[in-house]
Amino acid sequence: MTTREDAYPYPGEQYILSVDRYQIEVMDHLDELPATGAVIFCTFPKVRWRHTIHQAPPRGRLLYGEMIHMQINKVAFIGKGGVGLLYGSMIARALGNDAVEYVMDDARFERHAGDALTVNGEPCALKSVRASEATPADLVILTVKTTGLDVALKTMERVVGPNTLIASLCNGITSEQKIAERFGWEHTVLGICQGMDAVFLNGELTFTNTGEIRFGAAAGTEPATVTAIDELYTRCGIAHTVESDIAHRMWAKLMLNDGINQTCMAYGGTYGSATEPGSEQRRCFVSAMRETLSVANAEGVELTEADLTQMMHLIEGIDPVGMPSMAQDRIAQRKTEVEEFAGTICRLAVKHDIQVPQNDWLYQRIRDIEKSW
Repeated sequence: MTTREDAYPYPGEQYILSVDRYQIEVMDHLDELPATGAVIFCTFPKVRWRHTIHQAPPRGRLLYGEMIHMQINKVAFIGKGGVGLLYGSMIARALGNDAVEYVMDDARFERHAGDALTVNGEPCALKSVRASEATPADLVILTVKTTGLDVALKTMERVVGPNTLIASLCNGITSEQKIAERFGWEHTVLGICQGMDAVFLNGELTFTNTGEIRFGAAAGTEPATVTAIDELYTRCGIAHTVESDIAHRMWAKLMLNDGINQTCMAYGGTYGSATEPGSEQRRCFVSAMRETLSVANAEGVELTEADLTQMMHLIEGIDPVGMPSMAQDRIAQRKTEVEEFAGTICRLAVKHDIQVPQNDWLYQRIRDIEKSW
C-alpha cells in the first residue's frame, strides 16, 4: 500500500484510462471490517512493454515499471492495388492524408508516377514514395500479391524500424512466416481480409462493401502489437476481429480462395455465376473448398463443414456482378496467385496421400490460361 505522490500513476491503471476506457472499482463486505485496525491491499498489474511508438509524458515516477502507450500515427502500405487503396483510403479519412503512404521500389515508382487513380469515382490524393527515400513507419501493411512478396520484403527494409509493427493482408498461409524470418515475430501479426467486393481495373477502384480484417498473434508476437493495431482499426472505422485462433481463420480464407478465386478465374465468372444453384461453377467452387478442408484437417487444423458453409454464405452476400482478384487478373492478363492456392493444396495433398482432383484441374487450367497471354 502506498500513497506517495511519486508512486502515481500506477502502470495498469494509467493504461486503462489512457485508451478511453472507464475504470470502476467495487469493494464488497466493507461492513464486516472493524472501524480501526483493518488493512486493505490494492494491487495493479506490472505492465512493461519494451518498444514504443508514442509515449505520453509521465506524471511522476512509475513505481511498478515504465508504462508505454502505443499509438499508430503513420501507416506505410506495400501494395497499391484494390485492398491497399481500400484500407488506405479509410485510414486517411480518419487520420488525414499525411498518415498514409504507399512505398514502392524505385523502378515501380517510376513506372506508376503518372497514374491517375480513383476510389469510387473520386481522385486518389494519397502519395506514393520511393523506397530509397522512405523513412520508418509506425505500421507497415502488406497488400501485395504473393507473387510479389520477395520484392516487397526488400522494399520494406527502408520503412521497418526497430519499433515498426507489421500486418500482412496477403493471401495464403505463408507470407507471415517469410516476413518474420526477415523482421522477427514480436512486431508481426497474422491476418486476412475478407468480404469486400472491391474491383480494381484500369486504375479505378470501386466497392460498396469494405469487408473485414481478421488478425491475431503468433506465438512470438508481443501483446502490445495486437493492442496497438486493434486500436488503430477501431479509430479508423475498419471492421475487424482479433482472433484467438488466427491459424484456423487463415486456413478458412485459403479454403475460400481455393474455391471462389480459382473458379472465377478458370471460368471467367463472377460471384453470382459461381454461387448459382446447380451450376458447374458452384460445383467446382464447393469441390475445391472441400478438398482444402481435407488437407487442412491432415495438417492439424480443424476446419469443418460449418466453416465451408459460412464461406459460401459470405460470397452469396456479395454483389453478384463483382469478381475476385484472380478473375480481375484474367481480364488484365496478370500473373495469378495459383501457386499460393492450388499449388499449396496440391503439394500438401501429396504429403498426406490425399486426392485433390479439383485443385489439380484448377492448377493446370489456370496455368494454361496464363501461358496463352
